[in-house]
Amino acid sequence: MSVRAAEVAGLFYPADPAELRAAVRGYLGEGRGPAPKALIVPHAGYVYSGPVAGSGYRRWEGARGDRVVLLGPAHRYPLSGLAAHGADWFATPLGRVAVDREATARVPRVDAAHRGEHSLEVHIPFLQVLFGDFRLVPLVVGDATPEEVADALDLVWGGPETLVVISSDLSHYHDYETAKRLDRRTADAIEGLRPAEIGPDAACGCRAIGGMLEAARRRGMCASTLDLRNSGDTRGPRSEVVGYGAFSFA
Repeated sequence: MSVRAAEVAGLFYPADPAELRAAVRGYLGEGRGPAPKALIVPHAGYVYSGPVAGSGYRRWEGARGDRVVLLGPAHRYPLSGLAAHGADWFATPLGRVAVDREATARVPRVDAAHRGEHSLEVHIPFLQVLFGDFRLVPLVVGDATPEEVADALDLVWGGPETLVVISSDLSHYHDYETAKRLDRRTADAIEGLRPAEIGPDAACGCRAIGGMLEAARRRGMCASTLDLRNSGDTRGPRSEVVGYGAFSFA
């Protein structure tokens, strides 16, 4: 059996299992609400985006999570459409997660699109802490329309046993006040299910987000903003920040 090994442990998140588990638990914090079907959560280094990701993931405390569909952008590979990986397992310092190979077989396999890619990997420890044993459907998204991504989501949507994670940061490298204004505009577009208003300058995962918004529109779902901050709020200077948001779909 093949394993996609952890590639950004020690860079984006702790490599030590005990430290990693404690960090995730700290970001999850206390409190929960009704469990949504899907989340948009950020994928930067934990010290920057972990608190915002935790604002989303804590909604799944105690929820059923037998299978998680995880979509994120291909930062390093010029990809058309969506790409699955051929591995049977994805690994982090917390252990291995089984890939739902029946589901990933419905999407073209491009292992190279996953090589060195952090947008999916950083979410897996959160899911391991929340759900323990679950099946993963990891897909990177390249140049694809909202309709194409939504069609792919339709193939793996499942029932209440399946949850969906869309991985994306928001605006990049603006000053603090400009980022707040731009990210609020993006949050409004997400809540309004308006993918045409969200381009690469608004969110690096704009294509995965667009597909989620189209999927939500098809199903009559509502989107809500759970958290909206940037690296100037969580860690670092405010002269040049990266935006982060957590959004739920139910």
